[in-house]
Amino acid sequence: MSYEERLQHVSVLGAAGKMGSGILLLTAVEMADISLKPENKGKPFVLNAIDVSDEALAGVMKYLKAQVLKLAEKKVVALRKAYALRPDLIDNGEIIDQYIFDVISLVRTTTRLESAFDSHMVFEAIKEDPDLKISIFSKISANNPHQPWFFTNTSSIPITKLDEGAGLKGRIIGFHFYNPPAVQKLVEIIKAAGTLPEVEAFALQYAKNLRKVVVPSHDVAGFIGNGHFMRDILYATAEVERLSKDFTYVEAVYAMNRISQDYLVRPMGIFQLIDYVGVDVCSFIMSVMDNHLEGETIHSPLLDHLLAQGVKGGQFSDGSQKDGVLKYEKGRPVAIYDPGTKAYVAISGLQSVVDEKLGAMPVPPAWKSVVGSKSKDEILRSYFGQLASSSSLGAGLAKSYALRSCEIGRQLINSGVAMNENDVNTVLLTGFFHAYGPINNYL
Repeated sequence: MSYEERLQHVSVLGAAGKMGSGILLLTAVEMADISLKPENKGKPFVLNAIDVSDEALAGVMKYLKAQVLKLAEKKVVALRKAYALRPDLIDNGEIIDQYIFDVISLVRTTTRLESAFDSHMVFEAIKEDPDLKISIFSKISANNPHQPWFFTNTSSIPITKLDEGAGLKGRIIGFHFYNPPAVQKLVEIIKAAGTLPEVEAFALQYAKNLRKVVVPSHDVAGFIGNGHFMRDILYATAEVERLSKDFTYVEAVYAMNRISQDYLVRPMGIFQLIDYVGVDVCSFIMSVMDNHLEGETIHSPLLDHLLAQGVKGGQFSDGSQKDGVLKYEKGRPVAIYDPGTKAYVAISGLQSVVDEKLGAMPVPPAWKSVVGSKSKDEILRSYFGQLASSSSLGAGLAKSYALRSCEIGRQLINSGVAMNENDVNTVLLTGFFHAYGPINNYL
């Protein structure tokens, strides 16, 4: 079966979710572009959008229409060529409207898993629960005569576990999009021990057609991205506990969030990033990793404590940030949750007190100004040189954090997760939008 034939009948599981909707969009556009080729005229293309809620599926269709409109406007020249044999389509508006119709018409929304029984490919972006994934994969595989391929978006579960548990005999690969899939350039590709060569070849072709940056990861729980991120969280939460002698809890959280964002020149502080992903999601990923990694404990009592009090973070369906470790107004952190009082404490009342405790610090370059600068390396060397020579408490915390981040990166290589330094750096640069890779010689 060719690449194009494989994409004639596809299902996306969890299609109305944060990740699934982006995967649905990318796949619908790829399928539509294939269907518009002259040699494919008249061939049926079907994309099942499968989720548990009809209401959520209605919402994802609105999302698709809005996003396809934006994409069509950007590639109207290419679309003119694609519709060259349609004399009835004259102006750009007509061409764009037709393209939107052609993309949307491929999609069939449904809450019935049985729709996947005719698919050649299944993209999966459901809850990060290995038992649930195995159960669903097994059911589809047992009832689908086409021996479908499974592309799982798991960010932590070993692919071999899913393959063996569902009896797929290598018809599965980890294809980990980063959030949001339609914007993020990075994809981690993870082969199971028995992943079929043709499945891997298709995955690489699909990623290339989507213009994604591909980083391979070995099949170790957490892979590269979460392998670094979860250990980064553990370091930050341990530092919060260690600072409790000199800082209150909320002061320590503010300090580490600011250190990890401003003084490490990152787009978000570590606790803001936890909220973005979800406290509950981070905790679950840690539990998956902890169950599969020997000789290392991947567990955060602080996250447990927050979850027990109902602090979850995450995002609303429109992409806006929910309150979590931090409270947000117009997307910006304004307060920190105090488990002791079960109330949020305004950041504005903490800044001067914490800054005094951190001591004199070199002025960090703004993340936005660094990532787009041709002089990035020079700027970072100058800044980290100043940081290295500073003896303040804050500078010490920032240096220790940066060195630990580098150590985690090297650990991923030495433990056989990542193949090389460049792969680790690429994941953090591209998937997390860091200004520099964790493995560097700035300090």
